[in-house]
Amino acid sequence: MTLTEQQGPTAGGTRTFVVGAYQTRRGKPAAGVPLTEDPAAVRDPQARIDEAVGLARAIDLEVVRPILIGLDAVRPSTYLGKGRVEEIAEAVKDDDVGLVVMDCALSPVQQRNLERAWGVKVIDRTGLILEIFGSRAHTREGTLQVELAHLAYQKSRLVRSWTHLERQRGGFGFLGGPGETQIEADRRVIQERMTRIEHDLETVKRTRSLHRASRKRVPYPVVALVGYTNAGKSSLFNRLSAAEVMAEDMLFATLDPTARAVKLPHGGKAILSDTVGFISDLPTMLVAAFRATLEDVIEADVLLHVRDVSHADTSSQAADVHAILQELGIDADGGARIVEVWNKADLLDEAERGRLLNVAAGRPADQRPALISALTGEGVDRLLATIEERIARGRKVYLVTLDPADGGLASWLHEETEVLERRADENGRLSIVVRVAPEKEPRLLNRFPGCRQIR
Repeated sequence: MTLTEQQGPTAGGTRTFVVGAYQTRRGKPAAGVPLTEDPAAVRDPQARIDEAVGLARAIDLEVVRPILIGLDAVRPSTYLGKGRVEEIAEAVKDDDVGLVVMDCALSPVQQRNLERAWGVKVIDRTGLILEIFGSRAHTREGTLQVELAHLAYQKSRLVRSWTHLERQRGGFGFLGGPGETQIEADRRVIQERMTRIEHDLETVKRTRSLHRASRKRVPYPVVALVGYTNAGKSSLFNRLSAAEVMAEDMLFATLDPTARAVKLPHGGKAILSDTVGFISDLPTMLVAAFRATLEDVIEADVLLHVRDVSHADTSSQAADVHAILQELGIDADGGARIVEVWNKADLLDEAERGRLLNVAAGRPADQRPALISALTGEGVDRLLATIEERIARGRKVYLVTLDPADGGLASWLHEETEVLERRADENGRLSIVVRVAPEKEPRLLNRFPGCRQIR
């Protein structure tokens, strides 16, 4: 089997087994960390394999059936025990299966041995996620990022696992010698391609930096959506921005970043940015490859952490998102910058809805989640008010008094500031309470020298 065949794309419609082999005995948690805070320790095995099945179906694989296995220990050669390997080999033949997805990280040796035992192609969780990303990327940036991650994955597979890699090329010049082995040549070709892609992505990164700089000159605050894949980020993006971003009940429906302007309750504007969904055990090379895209998240003024609170594993999913945000240098455990959005309220029964509302009410005001349904619109107005309040922290509030004839100045206030209150006295004079961004404050004071700061 050649490297190309080994790493080639999977074909949609292929009859597939999804094998979830999860360890039932875990070691002690790290010192000072309760076991319940370890996402892997608390994740429900059924939820894990359901997610793996969803990943497989996301690239149109025909999942014949999932196979859930409890492991006492991982076997170095085949990951699974000998009996399980033989049992699945029989099932592969009986059900005419052409692909087995292992919901774990396989070493190249384990992958090779399982393929030999079962006589079909085997891919692990990382390979499956890469396949999905490859099918979802549409922009040049997304395509480059996926290819870079795929090459990093292939390079990690270049060990002495395939016999064709043990060939050697002849030496050069009069020195002779053993020459360059095929594995070294393949690794060199991959590295050269990765270097070219990294150079291209640097150009993309500079372009995105220029876009961010131009937005700052406008300037509008940036609100970025983050969350576990399929939590409803794109549905919320569409609800807030009236855009038509692909939003389906599918893992990784959105891959390429999208940004739209959103109007806030008091007339201000913000840039809303949708991002790729996170997932448990997200391959490190994918986080690295998508760092240029995720810079919008790193530099955002407000982060909306969208959670599917109807999902059985919502707490573990949140922990996975927190871990990736920490990897990006973002403190996900607190601060006014992050708003937790509890989505899919329409799927909750009354008892669970009441419980979550009580939990939310018990949290400090600056850490209180917003219970919403992006599908029905429930709670979205309150969420917009929360976003506006977070953006407005630290902004000054002024009282401006105008004559009735000063329509142009009143219009300017509506365009350039947030109008919080407007009232007229018996003489028709207008009193307008406005909140202003720091960069626009000098212009306000210049136009209205008689205005008075009240907060």
